[in-house]
Amino acid sequence: MANAEHGGSGGAFGAGQDTKMAAVRVGLWLIAAALAVWQVAVVLTTPRGERLTDLETWIGENGVLHVRGSFYDTDAFTGTPLAGLVLRPLTRSAEQTLGVGWTFGTLLLVVLLGMLAARSLPSPVSRRTALLAAPVAVSLLMLSLPVRNTLHLGQTSIIPVLLVLAGCLAARGERTSGVLIGVAAALQPTVLLFAPLLWFTGRKRAALSTGVTFLTCTALAWAAMPKDSWTFWVHHFAGTGLGDRPDGVGNQSLHGALLRLGLEGTGEKALFFALGAAVVYFGLRRAVRYARDGQLLLAVAVTGCVSAVVSPTAWQHQLLWVLLAVVGRVGKRRSDRLVWPVAVVLVMTLPAKMMLPNMEFLYPIRDNALLIAALAAACVVPFVLRTSPHFDNPVPTEYGAPVPARFRWVPLLPFWKRALSRPNLLLELLLIRVGYSIYQQTRLVAAGSRATAEEHGSQIHAIEQFLFIDIEHWANHATARLPWLEEFLNFYYTSFHFVVPLTVLAVLYIRRPVDFRWARGALGFATVLALLGFWLYPLAPPRLMPDLGFIDTVHGVQDFSKPDYGTLTAVTNQYAAMPSLHFGWSLWCGVVIAILAPKTWMKLLGLLHPAFTLCAIVGTGNHWILDAVGGAAVVGAGFGLVYVLGGPRPRSSAAEQPETATAKSPPGPRPVPDAERAPDAEDPPDAADEPADPSAPDDDKDRTEALSSAKRTPPPG
Repeated sequence: MANAEHGGSGGAFGAGQDTKMAAVRVGLWLIAAALAVWQVAVVLTTPRGERLTDLETWIGENGVLHVRGSFYDTDAFTGTPLAGLVLRPLTRSAEQTLGVGWTFGTLLLVVLLGMLAARSLPSPVSRRTALLAAPVAVSLLMLSLPVRNTLHLGQTSIIPVLLVLAGCLAARGERTSGVLIGVAAALQPTVLLFAPLLWFTGRKRAALSTGVTFLTCTALAWAAMPKDSWTFWVHHFAGTGLGDRPDGVGNQSLHGALLRLGLEGTGEKALFFALGAAVVYFGLRRAVRYARDGQLLLAVAVTGCVSAVVSPTAWQHQLLWVLLAVVGRVGKRRSDRLVWPVAVVLVMTLPAKMMLPNMEFLYPIRDNALLIAALAAACVVPFVLRTSPHFDNPVPTEYGAPVPARFRWVPLLPFWKRALSRPNLLLELLLIRVGYSIYQQTRLVAAGSRATAEEHGSQIHAIEQFLFIDIEHWANHATARLPWLEEFLNFYYTSFHFVVPLTVLAVLYIRRPVDFRWARGALGFATVLALLGFWLYPLAPPRLMPDLGFIDTVHGVQDFSKPDYGTLTAVTNQYAAMPSLHFGWSLWCGVVIAILAPKTWMKLLGLLHPAFTLCAIVGTGNHWILDAVGGAAVVGAGFGLVYVLGGPRPRSSAAEQPETATAKSPPGPRPVPDAERAPDAEDPPDAADEPADPSAPDDDKDRTEALSSAKRTPPPG
C-alpha cells in the first residue's frame, strides 16, 4: 500500500485517502459557509442604529457625504478624499438595500481574499495543503476581528488589502500590478510602502506605476475637492487625528501606543518618527529577503504590518495584514512550529481581555496586543527561509511511550491510546479557550434563585456549626480589621486564580509534555464535575447572606434590598460557590508541583498556594470552609478519572528523554520502534515512517534542484 501511494497508482488505499480528503474539504467549506451565514445573521439582526454605523455615518440620511461643506467638518469621516469621491454616488441608495448589498459584497471580497492567499502559499505545497488551504483561510478570515468589525461597522478596509494581494500575487504585467497597488495607496496612504518592496525585488516598473497611480488619483480628488484634500493631506497630515481619539485603544499604531503611554507634543512626534523609520528599515529589509526567497505572500504580510505600525492611525479593522503573516514558518523543531500561527490566530480572533487577566501591570500588553503582533511579524519573528533544510523537515522531538490503561474494559477514545508526545498547541489553546467559554456559560445558566441559594447557605452554615468549623465570620472580620491583610487577600483572590494554573500548564507543556496530558486531564475533569455542583446545588457565599453580618472586602457593600444585588450579578453566577474552584484549582497546582518539582523547597512553595488561597476565599467572605472541601473532592475525582482512563502516571519526561536528534541525524521524523509503540494505537501509519519506495523520486534531490532553479529565476510576479 505504501508503494502504491508513493508511486501514485490508483490503488484502494489511494482511492480511500482521496475520498477522505474530499470529505474533509467539503466539511471545511461547510464550516466556512456556516461562519459566513452567522456573520450575516449577526449584522442583519442587530438593531438599526447599532449596525453598519460607519457606513451610515458616511452615506446615511444625515451622513457626512450629504453635507455641502467639507467631509471632515464633523470628524466623522476618516477616509481619504478619493474614498469620499467614490462613495458619494452611493448616498442616494436606500439604507436597507445598501446595507444588505454592502454586507454580502464584503463577504464576497473576504472569500476572494482567502482563496487568493491560499493560492499564494510558498512552494513546495503538499496535496493536502493545496486542497484544504482555501476553506481554512476563508474560515480564519471570517473569525478574525478585523473582518467581524468590518462587517459590523460597514467599513472598506478589506478593499485595499485585496487590491494589494491582487497586484502582488495575481496581476499579469507590472503596469497592472502597480495600478492596483496605487489605487490601494490612494485609499490607505501607508500602502505606498509596497513601492519599495517592488523596487528592491526587481519590479521597478510596477513600483513606478504604483507611484504614478497614487499621484493621479490624489490629484483627481484634489481637483474635485480642494478644500477636503487640503484638510486631509496638509492640516491633518494624511488624516492624523481624524475620527476617534488617537490615544484610544482602537488605534493600534505606534503613534497610538505612545499617546497611551502618556507621551505628547513634539517629543512624542519625534520619537514616533524615529521608531517608525527604524520599523520601516528593518521591516522592509526582511520583506525583501522573504520575497527573494520565494515567500512572496509572507513578504506582503510583513510589509502590510509595517504599514499599519507606522500609520498615524491604524484601527482594528485595518490590521488584517497580521493574519496573513500566519503563513510564515518559525522554529527548527517540529514541536515549535505551531507556536507562531497559534499566537496569530488567538490575537486576531479573540479580544485581548479574554486572553489576559484583569491585572493592571498587564494593561500595556492588553491594550496593544494587535500592535505587538504586527511589530513582531514586521521586525522580530525569525521566519525560516526556503533554503533552510528545516523548512520542510523540522527536527522531531521524542518523548516517552504511554502506560497501558488500568482497566481494559473501559472503552477508550483514540486520543487516549496515542503515543505520548507534546500535544498540538493550537488544539490545546482552543480547548482551554472553548472550555472556559462553556464553563462561563454553564455557570450563568446554572444560577439558581436567590431564595434557594440562601436556603442552601443556611444549611451549610448549620453543618459547619455542628462540626465546630464555622470560622468564616471570625476570619472575615479579622481580615477587615487589618488593612494590609485585607489588601493582600483581595489581591490574591482576584489575581492568582487564573495566572497560577495557566503558568503550571505552560511549564508542563514546554518542559514535561508527557506529564502535561494527565495533569491537564485531571484539571478538566475537576472543572466539569464542579459545573455539576453549581447546577445541582446553587449556594450563596457568606458575603451574600444578609443576616450573618459578613463583609465583602472585594466587591464592596451589597444592597440586599434589590432582587439582583451584587456588583457582578448581571455578568456572572454569584451562587456558584459549591464546590470552590478557587481552592480546587489551587490544590491541583499544589499537587502537580509537589509531585513533579525536583527540589523540596519547590514542592513546599507549591503547597503554599492552596494554603494562601484557602485563607483568601474565607477571609474575603467568598466561600465557606465546606466549599473548599468540595473543591478538594472534585480535584481528587479528576485525578482518579485520569488514572482509570489513562493508567498510572508515566514516569518518562522531557528531562529523562531528551531530544535525540543530533547533527549526525538528518532532519525528519524517526521511525518509532515496535517496542515504543502503544499496544492499542489506532493511528494510521505516517507516510514519513513508511519504507521508501525504490521507484519513487528522490524528494531531497528534487527539492534541492527546485531551490537552485528558484535562485536563478527572478521573483514571481
